[in-house]
Amino acid sequence: MKNRIAPLLSILSFIAFTACNEDAQTNTPNTDSSENKIFQGEPLSMEYEEKIDSLIAQLTLEEKSGMLHGTSMFATSGVPRLGIPELTMADGPLGVREEISRDSWANAGWENDYATFLPAGGGLSATWNPDLAYTFGNVIGAETRDRNKDVLLAPAFNIIRTPLGGRTYEYFSEDPFLNKKITVPYIVGVQENDVAASIKHYAVNNQETNRGTVDVLLDERTLREIYLPAFEAAITEAHAYSVMGAYNRLRGDYLNENEYMLQDVLRDEWGFKGFVVSDWDAIHSTVKALKAGADVEMGTNAPFDEYYFAQPLIDSVQAGKLSEEEVNKHVRRVLRVMYNIKSIDSTGRAEGSRNTEAHLQDAYDIASESVVLLKNEKNLLPVKLEEIESIAVIGNNATRTYAQGGFGAGVKTRNEITPLDALKNKLPESVSINYAKGYEENYVPANDQNQNYGRETIDELDENMVQEAVEAAKNSDIAIIFAGSNRDYESEAADRRDIQLPFGQEELIDRVKEANPNTIIVMIAGAPFDLQKVEKNASTLVWSWFNGSEGGNALVDVLLGEVNPSGKLPWTMPVSLEDSPAHATNSFPGDESVTYEEGILVGYRWFDTKNIEPMYPFGYGLSYTSFDFKSPKVNKEEAYTENDTITLEIEVENTGEVDGKEVVQVYMSKSDSQIERAAQELKGFKKVAVSAGSSETVSIEIPVKELAYYNVDNKSWTVEPGTYTLKIGNSSRNILEQINIEIE
Repeated sequence: MKNRIAPLLSILSFIAFTACNEDAQTNTPNTDSSENKIFQGEPLSMEYEEKIDSLIAQLTLEEKSGMLHGTSMFATSGVPRLGIPELTMADGPLGVREEISRDSWANAGWENDYATFLPAGGGLSATWNPDLAYTFGNVIGAETRDRNKDVLLAPAFNIIRTPLGGRTYEYFSEDPFLNKKITVPYIVGVQENDVAASIKHYAVNNQETNRGTVDVLLDERTLREIYLPAFEAAITEAHAYSVMGAYNRLRGDYLNENEYMLQDVLRDEWGFKGFVVSDWDAIHSTVKALKAGADVEMGTNAPFDEYYFAQPLIDSVQAGKLSEEEVNKHVRRVLRVMYNIKSIDSTGRAEGSRNTEAHLQDAYDIASESVVLLKNEKNLLPVKLEEIESIAVIGNNATRTYAQGGFGAGVKTRNEITPLDALKNKLPESVSINYAKGYEENYVPANDQNQNYGRETIDELDENMVQEAVEAAKNSDIAIIFAGSNRDYESEAADRRDIQLPFGQEELIDRVKEANPNTIIVMIAGAPFDLQKVEKNASTLVWSWFNGSEGGNALVDVLLGEVNPSGKLPWTMPVSLEDSPAHATNSFPGDESVTYEEGILVGYRWFDTKNIEPMYPFGYGLSYTSFDFKSPKVNKEEAYTENDTITLEIEVENTGEVDGKEVVQVYMSKSDSQIERAAQELKGFKKVAVSAGSSETVSIEIPVKELAYYNVDNKSWTVEPGTYTLKIGNSSRNILEQINIEIE
């Protein structure tokens, strides 16, 4: 693997960004695919309860209140006289957020708050590699600790219900199983650095439209089978120390006032012993929210002493509406986490590391496994440098950066390599680059000051720019168009208006393809687009993501064949928006409320059950080589019981001439079920590296309990007896082998 760290970094800038921790290394686990790695977090220790009792006994009511609400934008109050520091927090979907002012969203103006820009959630989940999820968590955890923060407000992993979701680029998947298999190792990696992960957004926060008020209505089985599995695994397997309560309502109550979700499910069923922090400005009461189970209120729209958990909390206790014992319970949860992350007694606490060469390498490794090859009919990829003398590089996304943008957290990074940067560094001098921007990123001016809410684009092309692109394509052996989206167009706080390519890119692509049939189209985006026109008559199509500091290097290494693509789509790309379940059922976005009419048939479950052909299916992704699956077998001939584990073995043969990685995907189907089921559901997967011409035996363990459905009648998980089919393929629509098993 060549040129992994950007050659554009000068020696001086390299010294500057590595000086903080030049000896630090990331603790990356062994990625040997021959074993099933189990990621398990450390539960919160209860050994500090006596110390906590002593501290609570000495705290005044005012001091207790200060520990339960923001007294700056990203911290609660400490109690210096008792050795209790502030509880400090940091945003982190793409890397540790730059420092902002204590009392406003303005940048603090620091010069030492740079961080590694990591691939967005879409890219991480497209790797289908839990080991890389652990690596991601370990890197961002180390960088959070190095910034002296206690709580990382991540990961965010709400289910992708609609292609229009403004945070689809940040979230992981439409599938609950893939979701939890990426989420758990991420959290484990973070918390090994003595940083609390705050998982979000709990729960059913699946749209940005009216997110602060919308009441989500769905049946209990859908809630349990689709929207909660990753949250449950985050608590019971990864042992996340903090949970962020979402903005929206569920069945009438705001999530931060929802006793069913915060007490009955989170604490009583799952055993959560950490603290619940609200999303910013998501608390709407004092007594109801505290009694329901919210612990810490953060926000933006009022003076800090006017927060519901500030003076109103003190007033409520003094008026007898709230007991001080109730307040103590919430303070205890905060102190418990602070002791466990060694925030109060910092002896032996991890020091962290940031902006290291190792972290850039990790960012590269994640990005390089995330790139998805969608189409390669003329074998234009990998680019054959020995056969060409010139390349036309076209599109705004050839030079666009993604660390900052949109309404939400960004990363202040010293280094972000664009595709054009990488091509200039990696192509031999014998190959010339003809660059043309092709289109402008223009928006209709908004009526208010916030330009990020539902941005409307200007899609009329500049003819001079188009002609420049056409001429570049005509005068080059091959053309590469870097098209797609960006983090201003895909943004927190706003769902997209549609899934059409913005800025007139469809017409530009058509005209470039006409000028040069040897055109490679690279989409850089976080969410599905309508690619019907783009794909028509196109031979070569690649999908990449907002992919971090090393995103340009990783993408270009895939295009040049230094890396064989192994990414798989973590969501379904529909032919049209109306094919997607939330839109087919006319149940998005709702108004005051939204009813999830599709029930358990989210994502590919809907497409497969309703026999709707997608543009590209869930789990899809090609390679520069070819693979064959052979000889599937399971570990028992007799029937399995509920407490058994199915061990599936299958031989994966690389039948091509290039080393590569393939993702073996196992879907469960039960044709004679007595209950409503999806046509198939993902229940296991494994990414495996196979050398050209050789084979590897892949072993995948599936606990029988993974086949259970949520029985609403008795409020428990039930494994239905009978015959199940395990379908084995490399996407949800390309099943290569299958095997039947019996459950008694």
